Parts: sequence; C-alpha cells; structure tokens
Amino acid sequence: MANKFSALMLASMISLNAAAVVDKNFDYHVDRFADIEVLRYEVPEFDRLSLNQKKMIYYLSQAAQAGRDIIWDQNGRYNLQIRKLLENIYTNFKGDKNSKDFKAFEKYLKQVWFGNGIHHHYSSDKFIPEFSEAFFAEQVKALPDSLLPLNEGETREAMVATLTPVIFDPTVMPKRVNQDGTKDVVATSANNLYGEGVTQAEVEEYYSKLKDPNDPRPISYGLNAKVVKENGKIKEEHYHLNGLYGPAIAKIIYWLDMAKSVAENDAQKTYITKLIDYYITGDLRLFDEYSILWAEDTASDVDFVNGFIESYGDPLGMTGSWESYVNFKNNKSTSRTETISNNAQWFEDNSPVDPRFRKPTVKGVSAKVINAAMLAGDAFPSTAIGINLPNSNWIRAEHGSKSVTIENITEAYDMASHGNGFNKEFVIDEATGKLLDDYLYITDMLHTDLHECLGHASGQILPGVDPDALKENGSTLEEARADLFALYYLADPKLQELGILDNPEAYKAEYYKYMLNGLMTQLNRIEPGKDVEEAHMRNRQLIAAWILDKGKKDKVVELVKKKGKTFVKINDYKKMRSLIAQLLKEIQRIKSEGDYKAGVELINKYAVKVDPKLHKEVLQRFSTLDIPPYRGFINPVYVPVYDDKGNITDVKLTYGEGYADQMLRLSRDFTTLGF
Repeated sequence: MANKFSALMLASMISLNAAAVVDKNFDYHVDRFADIEVLRYEVPEFDRLSLNQKKMIYYLSQAAQAGRDIIWDQNGRYNLQIRKLLENIYTNFKGDKNSKDFKAFEKYLKQVWFGNGIHHHYSSDKFIPEFSEAFFAEQVKALPDSLLPLNEGETREAMVATLTPVIFDPTVMPKRVNQDGTKDVVATSANNLYGEGVTQAEVEEYYSKLKDPNDPRPISYGLNAKVVKENGKIKEEHYHLNGLYGPAIAKIIYWLDMAKSVAENDAQKTYITKLIDYYITGDLRLFDEYSILWAEDTASDVDFVNGFIESYGDPLGMTGSWESYVNFKNNKSTSRTETISNNAQWFEDNSPVDPRFRKPTVKGVSAKVINAAMLAGDAFPSTAIGINLPNSNWIRAEHGSKSVTIENITEAYDMASHGNGFNKEFVIDEATGKLLDDYLYITDMLHTDLHECLGHASGQILPGVDPDALKENGSTLEEARADLFALYYLADPKLQELGILDNPEAYKAEYYKYMLNGLMTQLNRIEPGKDVEEAHMRNRQLIAAWILDKGKKDKVVELVKKKGKTFVKINDYKKMRSLIAQLLKEIQRIKSEGDYKAGVELINKYAVKVDPKLHKEVLQRFSTLDIPPYRGFINPVYVPVYDDKGNITDVKLTYGEGYADQMLRLSRDFTTLGF
C-alpha cells in the first residue's frame, strides 16, 4: 500500500495555544455551514521571492486549478453535472433567498463544493438535502434550456429523473468509498474509479495477472487508470492527454510548460519535463522516473505536487486521486526537519521492530518546512499538514523520499481556534492543560515531522510481498505505522540530544492529546449510530483503543469519571511508550509480510466500532463549545501584473475572496470537462 498524506489535522477539530509568530490581525474566518468551517491561510514571505519564483508559483497555481474537474469526476460520475446545475440554480434564483428551502439549498451547495462532489470529504457518506424535491424540480423548471447541463441527447425530463434519486434518495450511491471487507468494496463504492458492473474479484484477478512478484521495481499498478468492463472483459482506461481527462490534462501541461520556462535550476526543469511526458503518454515508468528526479531535488525553493497521487478514494488503495500542492520553503523552520532527516539511519537502526523489517540503509530522506501557496484537487478545500512522497516502496528504498511539514496551514488552524474552551471541557486537570499549553504546538509539529520524514520512510517489505496485499486496510495500517513510529520517538532522549526539544517531559503533551483524540474527541466527527470509516480516524482509534486494552491490567491509561463526565487519564507514560513499541512491532510485521488476515482482525477489533454511550456524551459536550468538526480552506488569489508588451513584471497576492465567490470563479474559469 502506498504511503499516504498525513491527516494529523487535530487543529481542524481542536487547537491549543501555539508558539507560532503570525499576523494576529489576519482574518482567518471565511464561512461556516453544516459541520464545516472554511478558513483562509496566510502565505508569509511571498514578497521575498524573486520575480521568476513568483511567476512559477502563479503558473503552477494555474496548473493546479486546471485539474479541478478531474477530482470531481473521480469522486462520482454525476458530480460535474450536479455541480453545474446547482450553481446555475444558485446564481439565477429569483425567489425569496430567506426562505427555508433556499437556505437549505445554499447549505447543500456549499457542502457539495467542500466535498468535491455529493459525498462528505471525510466520512464519504452522501449528503442528504434539507430542501424538498418539489423545490428542486421547480428551480430546474425555471432555468432556460441554455443553462441546463444536459448530456448529448438528454432531455430536461430525463436529467431530472436521473439526478433526483442521486441527490435525494439515501439508498442510491450512499457511500463514496466502502471499506467494509465483508462486502464487494468496488461494487458498493459510489466513486467513479471503476466502470459499471465491475466487481472487486474481477479487479483483483486482473491485476494479479499483470503483476510480476519477482519484479524489484514494479510500477504503481492502477494509479492512473479506470478499470472498466467492455464486452464482458476487464480492461484499463488510462488518464493521459489522449485518454480519460485529456482536456483537463492539456491545460495542466500548458501551465507546467510555462512553469518550466522559469525553473530555478536544470534539475527542476528536467523533472517538470518528465512529468509532462508522463501526462502525455500515461506511462507509469515515466512517472517513476519523474518521482525519482523530484525526490532528489532538494535545492529548489519553490516546489509542487501535481498528479494522481494518493489512493484513499479507491477502496482497493490503487487508483490515485488527482491533487496538487504549490509551495515554497520556510527557511526559518526547516532546520528542525533537516536535523531529523540527517539522523534517519539512527532512528531506523534503533526502531523497536524486528531487525528483518528495518532498512539496512536509509536513502535520501530529505525534509523541510514549507509555506503552502496553492491547494487543489483532493487537497482542497480540506488538506493535510504533512506530505511524504513518493509513495512507491522501491523508489523510497533506493532513492529516498521528500518529507514536508506545512507550517502556515498548521498556524491557520491554530490561530482560528484560540479561546474555543476545549481545554476546560475535555482535559482532565489544570496541570495537564498547562502541559498542553506549553508543549502541544511543538510536539504536534514534531509528531508530523517524524510521521512524514521517518515513519513512512521506515521499514521494508519482504521480497515477493505484494505492496497491495493489505487491500482495503492498507491505508489505515500504513498511517498507524507512521503514527506509532513518531509517537515512540517523541519520548526518546535523542530529541533532546539533537536540540529539538528542551524538556524530556514535553512528549507527554502529544501522548495525552493523541489518546484523548483517539478515544474520545474525534467522535465529534461521526454521526450517531455510524462506525469509524475514514482511514486516519480508524488509525487513531486503533492505536488508542489497543493501548487502553493492553494496558488495562496495569492501568496505564484509563477512562475515568469526574462530575459525571468522562476523561482520559494517563497513569504511566513510560509504560504507554512500551505499548506503542509493541504495537509498532506488530503492525510493521503485518505490512512487511503482507499479513492481510492479521490486519483485518486488528482493525475489526479496535478501529471500527464506537461506544454509543460515550459517543453521545462527546457530542453533547462539543455542542456546548460550538467547535466545527471539520475545517478547510480557500486559496489566496495570484494576480499577474503586465507591462505594455505583455510581460509579467510582478505577481500580487490577495486574500479577500469569499467562499462562494471562489467556488463560482473556479467553475467559471477552470471548467475543462463537459458542462
């Protein structure tokens, strides 16, 4: 299973006092609806960049936004049509905008924008509108024919008949990604990564025939392909210039070529060229060549990710969702991550896992702290705070990886959350609260650094083991492995020796937060009666519940009552670390040996089910705090300044755009597929 973006976004739910130095007058808050708050992020130090670097960020941001329609279509085959229809109703509405139906319609549209489709970005459950079918039908009827997003040969009536159950019926396409291994996860997932009638067994058989278990450098099978059934036979349709998503990819290529013209150095120019070649052909060997060149470029200030990368959206963990990040180096904070990466071999050699599963030589783990400049595709509006790529296991082993922590996103989460009352409601006592106030920001950042830079880069799969052997559980187990690696080393004296932490007790802040989040507070993101579904949430509950269970005899960690409320109490932090080591050892074994059965048992026992009584209590306590369970961002706007000859002389950065305004502008300026 490919290594994933970290989603250690505690701050999207809660945040405590930060040590960050930011503009306190910057307005982070943009919009609030349903269970979501939309924020904006500041891009510090943009003015220090050279003109060519600013131009490169502008070109790369255009390439990022040019791929927007791809992720919408990957998430569901009706999403682009529904988006266009809803936006046309919204912008042409003539009735009472204070009416109950219109307010509910506006809320639904904002949810759909945030989810890049009709399913929730995190739970992958379908949004259920609170406006009536009659209201919807009336608004569609009011639109002129020119504003109807009709497929070729489709009538207004046929469109309404098709889309009404897709939007309103909770039994139709109910879940974008189904990870229930007792069912056919391909047939029961509503995403658009597989053709109609394709089954999980057919997909697994198809790829088993393609894969060579003796190939030491396998391509990432299925990464840029849709598996379809044609005349009863299974085949791949690839994403490339002359294949699926060609019109969007053509625009991406154009802007990448513009970025290449202002590349910082020959190495950067070379890998941009290789990425373009990959987009033209769809050849995954070229993608591997690009990934190697990209990972080895540690000199460039401006950097980016653009492509089919992470496979959370695929229940089998193979097909990559389209995404893009544009960023540049945060020089002040990078020294911390560089220190960690420079000592990667020490951390690997001293890992508590079986020596058979350690890498004898850790290659090229580069790390830096970045400022995000543009988020797009599957990284927008909701984004991670850390990246570790490439995902290919053999590339990581032979050529290393590039790890980043996105500091301005973390700061934005934090600054938007000050004074939210979380400590008082959920932290067990004042002493623990002070520990969190003093050390959670730095230990949370370090956890991300260690997770991305070392955790994902650690360990090795045994020869002959299929990287996709863990199937639907691969993402959860990989994130758990990286989290455990980070948690284990947060408490290691090595961090004081390296000058990264100044207090040997600081790690306790992250340990407490992690247990609190995994056992209790992340339940605020789950509807009553539902299981834990999202891979990162399963990962956190798996770790926390396993530690609670295995440490029960010695009362290492307890759930205790105070004045009728449940609190997490950690009695022995050192024993908790030893339990972390035990679980890390087992999960590394599961990954290295491809032990699907053991992975299923671990996840089913600890990661999925929710205590309904505790869940109800957590939801009630959160309701008194008015803290949104989910947060995401809109992007700044980059405006080129031209001279009278058409040359760019500067790029201005603006922040004032609203949520609906940005989403409508993106649809207006970057619609590349259909409608």
